[in-house]
Amino acid sequence: MTATSPPPAYPTLFGHPTGLFTLFFAEMWERFSYYGMRALLVFYMIKGFLGYGDSQAYAVYGAYTALVYATPFIGGMLADRLLGGRRAVVIGGLLMAAGHLLMTIQNETAFFVALALLICGNGFFKPNISTMVGTLYPDASRRRDGGFTIFYMGINLGAAMSPLICGYIGETYGWHYGFGLATIGMLIGLAVFVAPIRVTQLLILAGALSTSVALLFLQDSGLQLAVNAAVAIALAASGIIACVALARGGLPPEAGAPPDPSALTRKIAGALRTDYAVYLGIVIAIPIFALLVQRNQIAGWLLFLFGGAAMISLLAEAFRSHTVERQRLFVVLVLLFYSMLFWSFFEQAGSSVNNFTDRNVDRVMEDRTIEASEVGSTITIDLNQEQLGRQLGDRLIVLDDVDAARASGETEVEWVIGEADVGMGVGGSEIKATIFQAANPIFILIFGLVLTGLWAFLGPRGWEPKTPVKFALGLLQLGLGFGAFWYGAHTADSRGMVGMSWLLLGYLLQTTGELCLSPVGLSMVTMLSPKRIVSTVMGAWFLATAFSNYLAGFIAGFTGIEHDGGGSNGIPAPIETVGIYGEVFGKIAIAAIVSAISLFALAPLLNRWTHSDHQESAD
Repeated sequence: MTATSPPPAYPTLFGHPTGLFTLFFAEMWERFSYYGMRALLVFYMIKGFLGYGDSQAYAVYGAYTALVYATPFIGGMLADRLLGGRRAVVIGGLLMAAGHLLMTIQNETAFFVALALLICGNGFFKPNISTMVGTLYPDASRRRDGGFTIFYMGINLGAAMSPLICGYIGETYGWHYGFGLATIGMLIGLAVFVAPIRVTQLLILAGALSTSVALLFLQDSGLQLAVNAAVAIALAASGIIACVALARGGLPPEAGAPPDPSALTRKIAGALRTDYAVYLGIVIAIPIFALLVQRNQIAGWLLFLFGGAAMISLLAEAFRSHTVERQRLFVVLVLLFYSMLFWSFFEQAGSSVNNFTDRNVDRVMEDRTIEASEVGSTITIDLNQEQLGRQLGDRLIVLDDVDAARASGETEVEWVIGEADVGMGVGGSEIKATIFQAANPIFILIFGLVLTGLWAFLGPRGWEPKTPVKFALGLLQLGLGFGAFWYGAHTADSRGMVGMSWLLLGYLLQTTGELCLSPVGLSMVTMLSPKRIVSTVMGAWFLATAFSNYLAGFIAGFTGIEHDGGGSNGIPAPIETVGIYGEVFGKIAIAAIVSAISLFALAPLLNRWTHSDHQESAD
């Protein structure tokens, strides 16, 4: 028996190994911590003690997310050759928990070290827990894809929960509380992974039920309650199912075992044990990553150089290969380019779209609106987003005024109603901007199985689109999603505020686009790459994803509004920012749609070059 090919005799639930449900919850809590951090990071840099301007915050965010996607290649290689998946996941979880905890300290050095810890930790955690899912199934198992689908739902359940909890807590009570909750989520995920079965059951059930209850209280409106309740029900049901599964057995001890346990204690050059060398490497890497995030231009040049070298290497390999291999590699490289475009646009969600939501999307569910008969009277109101861009005497209310009032707890103001205030909302509740970061994973949970069922229906009838066409459909829908953002900005009200419906429509179209492209990308790489270099091509794929995240930060910079990060009137009134966002989102929409059209045109050639009817000879 080996770690990569376990016997098909593990205890099961619904036909799947019970260990899958342990991994489901470990990954769910890890994604909870990561996306909780993602929802808060840009706001924290701009509104928190750092006081960054938009462009500086976007550059740091882009470098951070790029390196987060670059390090899994190294972490996966170390796990495959030395550590094993289980130990790598534990190391990664501890590093990430330390990073989230360090984010609660308001110190610039601590901030960048925290990001470095998260980058290193994700490199060890992310690739290896996914690999362990595959080791639970025999090589020829038909249930493997279903197992990964269940695991993928755990990822998105965690991603949906985090903005609803970490984002809400961070924006309402303080950034450090939001980061603290992300720390707790990471520690629960790690404990679930390493604890005995009974303790694991207790942690899963207690964590799922307590979080489900908390979701029902962490809301300010009926709409939020409905969304939170749906997520809470899914979480509670998942927790109960997982506990039932674990009663039949947990994660088998051989899953994620090191390939050669004795190799961990061997000494390098007769001096340092190999596992200690890995730990020393981590200690050395942390200040390097901290510097790369802080000096993000260096990270960009390194990604460009490594990416260029990888592209040249793969092109050289293609020209050395026989016709079928060469054309298949060309297909991979072309789709890699379009995938990079997709993610560089899509990843605006955590940066420019997040700020657009905060500054220009009307998120208030008001109790009533001011009527003409009230002009000239004075009323007491709670200052919120409804007053953005309005005059209070000789004072123009901007976002910094609203944020300062909330921070001080003194939100009540005496408002003299003028004619321009007719129609202004009063009372009610304001949905936090970070909450909308949950839209994408919630839409994935809703529509992921729908699209899977659609492909299953179309496939046997010969109607299922080929991979290049799916990529083009993904880009087209992404472009239409940004088109919805642009149209919302184009039709904003007189204050520059945009209706929530346009934001949600944009997220929906982006999500359906993601579902057309993302699930088939990695499968395409493994299917079309020559077996002798499949790991290299996979590394290039992730490297391209890393570069696309860096590029996303660069693109977001075009929406940057330079301000003092904390002084009065630092962020302009909505009417001054809506046009900036609308212009950039419109250009992204055009670029994505033109890219889709070009890929539709290339699709017949790419389909021929896949040689789907060709049986590849052994390498």
